[in-house]
Amino acid sequence: MDEQRDGFKNETIEGRNAVTEALRAGRALDKVFIARGDTDRGLAYVAARARERGVTVVECDRRKLDAMSVTKAHQGVVAVCAAAHYCTIDDIFARAAGRGESPLIVACDEISDPHNLGAIIRSAECAGAHGVIIPRRRSAGLTAIVDKTSAGAAEHLPVARVPNLPAALDELKSRGVWIYGTAAEGSSPMWETDLTGSACLVIGSEGDGLGRLVREKCDFLVSIPLLGRVSSLNASAAAAVLLYEMLRQRRS
Repeated sequence: MDEQRDGFKNETIEGRNAVTEALRAGRALDKVFIARGDTDRGLAYVAARARERGVTVVECDRRKLDAMSVTKAHQGVVAVCAAAHYCTIDDIFARAAGRGESPLIVACDEISDPHNLGAIIRSAECAGAHGVIIPRRRSAGLTAIVDKTSAGAAEHLPVARVPNLPAALDELKSRGVWIYGTAAEGSSPMWETDLTGSACLVIGSEGDGLGRLVREKCDFLVSIPLLGRVSSLNASAAAAVLLYEMLRQRRS
């Protein structure tokens, strides 16, 4: 919690005028937190401007805003800055086309730990992926902690934030991308699965794995060999293992 609070100190904008000006100036923002139940027109205006910019607006208890606030004069609104601007799915495809490569995309299904998300972005960038997709809700965003954990990879790899991950996977499938979900009980062992061609690797959340709707969109459920007593790998470790198997197959 202390580390999270320190992160807020380095990346928050507080107060109605300050947040409004940040939005007007095009500042990269991850989320805007608004006091729940407040009917003030000024806060409603800030929330509307944020939504127009595609920034996620979260209503929360004032006690949370107090905990996030450094100035203790937040006026019911705190914005969390993003380390980089979010891109679109089209941007990810354009990056692959520019390299003359089949798209290699990583989708994160509600990865809430910023350290895990940062590590996944770092592995994806190092393995030559063309972009990462995250959902707008119940997911860590491109915060300073994520950027630091990614060792700066978040500033080089496109990250798209979508309102609905299953719908985004449908879009990828319509554009010729195969969807590979990670699951300990998956019926496609990693070393026996063709991971070449246009592919999206879906990494499940830290606690629950792949959600039901996301799982149903997967063309394959890929398992990683586990020879010890522990039943699964950390989400970021699983992503790294599978990404480098995909890289090996694509290069062979």
